[in-house]
Parts: sequence; structure tokens; C-alpha cells
Amino acid sequence: MSGNPRRLTVALGATQLVSWATSFYMPAVVATPASADLGMSRLAILAGFSWALLAAGFCAPHVGRWIGTHGGRAPLTVGNLAMAIGLGLLAMAHGPALWYGGWTIMGIGMALSLYDAVFATLGRMLGADAGPAITGVTLMGGFASTVGWPAGAYLVETVGWRDTLLVYAAVQLAVNLPIILLMVPRQGVARASGPAAATRPVGRSRHQALACLAGFFTIRWFVTSALAVAILPLLGGMGLTAGEAIGASALIGPGQVAGRLLEWSSGGRFGLIGRAALGAGLAPVGIVVLLWGGGIVGAAPAACLFALLYGMSNGIMTINRGTLPLAIFGPDNYAALLGWLAVPVLLAQAVAPTLTAPLVTRLPATEIFGAAGLLAGVALLLLLPLRPKRAVAAE
Repeated sequence: MSGNPRRLTVALGATQLVSWATSFYMPAVVATPASADLGMSRLAILAGFSWALLAAGFCAPHVGRWIGTHGGRAPLTVGNLAMAIGLGLLAMAHGPALWYGGWTIMGIGMALSLYDAVFATLGRMLGADAGPAITGVTLMGGFASTVGWPAGAYLVETVGWRDTLLVYAAVQLAVNLPIILLMVPRQGVARASGPAAATRPVGRSRHQALACLAGFFTIRWFVTSALAVAILPLLGGMGLTAGEAIGASALIGPGQVAGRLLEWSSGGRFGLIGRAALGAGLAPVGIVVLLWGGGIVGAAPAACLFALLYGMSNGIMTINRGTLPLAIFGPDNYAALLGWLAVPVLLAQAVAPTLTAPLVTRLPATEIFGAAGLLAGVALLLLLPLRPKRAVAAE
């Protein structure tokens, strides 16, 4: 199946839509009813998700080595089984022990089956030609929140949060598992393609380039995770009503898809680093619009424009997680490199909500958004020293 990248892209894209909807976007729909049922605070409920990200970070380097050595079929299969088991344990939880136990298994499954594992699988199979496939997978996965939140809310209202998680587990087994077993070959040999396979940083040592890349992704995902859990009250602090805040935040998902379409369509006109820098710059620009545009066009329109620009930036950044390491370091040891790069990113995602929650309640929303914009600007600066070879930059 490595000879048909388009079919493989569609297949893995479908698994990512399901997997992100039933894992990363799941707490938003089950946290409140689970908190009431289990007698745990909402913070304790959501801490399970943070714990899962820590578990995923611990597993990520091992997953990268596994995929680099044996291909992605077995890891992706085990990952989807782990996700189904974890969801089942969460559905059976009646206290903290099984709740955190379920999230531990979920974290292992997330490390084995979400974007980093899929990117590593594509990189091993397609080599330096994996970029378009990575973009295609993220385009489909970008609809996970669009599908997952309304579907999850409907299921929770209809059958309750426990049966919703059981439905999620069944979807993992009935949809994702057959796709992986049928579409992903047992072994995938990386295809080198001319000079791109030997790509190395120009003008910087490998360690410096790796530090810049890790810093960029870590800072940006810290900002993204911190804003994700507090976006509604923060927008309320900017003068929006509850309905306006919900409407504006709902545009982040479509913005992510729009950003990925922009990245895909502009590939022939800008180099890879240029497209990444453009995407990274959209976040601080969007925050500037939010902070100062309200006095010109009104708070709600400024928030909507911010959500679109910020979403576009996040969408492009997701593609960059797979394409930038491939372009800068080449396909050799690509899967293992992705595993190590995932560690600080997942740690940042795990700790960001806890570290920033007290600040959100104590500081004005303008200061929180201002700090987020400053951090996003610092992340953008870390991209500037990176230089893939000319042949890759022109792709």
C-alpha cells in the first residue's frame, strides 16, 4: 500500500478524525457529567487528561524507535486497542483509581496512534516525499472537533457519559482497527528521493537546529493548550457575551482547516520554512487584532477574526510537526526524531492548563492574551535560524 500514497492518506486521515474526536476532544463533553457522577471536582477530572499527556510523553521516544525499526502497522494497531481499552475503563470508573488508570492507558494509546505516530509511519514509508501525505492527513483530522464536540454532546444528552465512552471505544474497534489492518502494510521502507534525503541544516549545527525546532513547538503548544481550556472566560473578559464567545471560539476549528488548505495550496510559491513562519505569524497578528481591533470594528467581530487567524496558525503548525523535521534533518531516523520532539510538546500540553489556570482567574484577559501573543512571537523567532537545503525549501 506504500505504492498508493493517496489511498493511504485518506485511510490514515479517517483514523485521525476518529482518534482525535474520541480522545483529545472527549474531555470537553464528558467532564461535567463525569464530575457530578464520580464526586470529583472538574479540575480533578481534567487532571486525568493531563496525566494521559504525561504518559504519552514518556512513551513517545519508544514509539518513534518502534516505528522506525518495524514500521507503523503494529504500533498503530496496539494504539487503537489501547484507546478502546482506556475508554472502556473510563466508562466503568466509580472513583479516582479507575479514572486515572483509564487515562494512563489512553495516554499510551495516544502516543501510539495520534499524529506523531502517523507522521512517523508516513515518513518511514514515503521518505522525503511524505509531506503531501502529512498535509492530507491533517486536513481530515482537522474536522475532529467539528464532528466530535456536537456528536459527543448529543450522545451524552441521549445515552449518558458512560455509554458515550463505550460508543467511542466501539468506533475505535469497528472503524479505525480494520482500516489500519487493511491499509497499512506490515513493513514500510523509507523512499529516499535525491538530495532531499540527505537534507541537513545549513549554517547551524544539528543540535542548534533541534533546539530551535523543539523550542518552537513547545512554546506554541503551551500557548495553544493554555488558551484551549480558558478561551470562553477569556473572551468574556474582552467584553463578549457568552453567546458571542461561543460563536467566536467555534471558528477556531474551521480556521485550522483553512490554514491547512492555505499551506497545501501555497506549497509551490513559498519554501517550507517560509510557510511555517507565515503560519506562526498569524497567531500574534490575530492577538493584536483582538486586543486593538475591538475599538475599531467591535469586540465580537475582532474576536471572530482572531479565532480564524489563530486557528489557521494552529492548523499550519500541526502540519509543521511532521514536515519541518523531515525537511531539516531528512528521512534518516525520522521516526525516532519525531518521538523525541514529542516529549517537550506533550509535557507543555500537560502542564499548561494547570500552570495558567490561577493567572486566568487573577489577571485581566488583555494581559493573558498579551502574554500569549508575546510567547507566540518568541516561537516565531526560533524558526528564523532554520534552513533546509535549497532543493527542499523550493518544494
